[in-house]
Amino acid sequence: MRLRYKILSGFLLIVAMLIVAGSFSIIEFSKISKSVEDLLDNNYRSIEASKNLLEALEREDSGVLLLLHGNWNEGRKVIEYGDSLFKKSLYIVENNITEKNEESYIDSIKRRYKKYKTIWEKPIVGTYKEENINWYYRETHTVFLEVKKAVKNLMDLNQESMYQESTKLKEKAKRAIMPGIVAIISAFIFLFLFNYFISHYFISPIEKLTEELENFPQNKENLETKIDSKDEMNRLKKAIENVINKVRRRI
Repeated sequence: MRLRYKILSGFLLIVAMLIVAGSFSIIEFSKISKSVEDLLDNNYRSIEASKNLLEALEREDSGVLLLLHGNWNEGRKVIEYGDSLFKKSLYIVENNITEKNEESYIDSIKRRYKKYKTIWEKPIVGTYKEENINWYYRETHTVFLEVKKAVKNLMDLNQESMYQESTKLKEKAKRAIMPGIVAIISAFIFLFLFNYFISHYFISPIEKLTEELENFPQNKENLETKIDSKDEMNRLKKAIENVINKVRRRI
């Protein structure tokens, strides 16, 4: 093989290694990007909606307490706002079911909320319920906590799934980095070997030929430097020997 092809093949091998490593990294990072997108679109959206459900319940509970103290206008406004926020947030989680049995969690929320809503939909101000703390704790607050617990269960389900997905993302990130690390280590090893072969087949023979020519005796015909390869270096040695012989024949 000619020297130019040996040198070119060495550089092409390095380029090929970098291309392969880069391709693997691009593929893995694309998977990570897709996983992050799915994580945000699925679990994170449900978690945020669950937080809004809890906020809506807290607003409704505050509205019930306002009604309990006779503040009808303010109490109804707060409750209606909470109910509206609850419906919007519930619509989001209903249309973003991604986990196993998540639908049953949502059904539990809907059943308990329906029961909770029937309590504060009935008149409170001007009835025996007004200023009746015992009624509030006995009926309203208990059902309120049940709905709240059902929402938290849904949130915990998505948070657990989100944690598992983030763990998988860490593993994918490691897999994405590994081809680059392997390529860098391999490139250093190959460069060392490449440098050795260049020195062995190119630099060293030239140095030996140069040294021998500088001290070449007049009575010798052939060079003693051994060239094992059948490339340009071997041709160079033979060309030098031919030149020496031609010069001697002319003298």
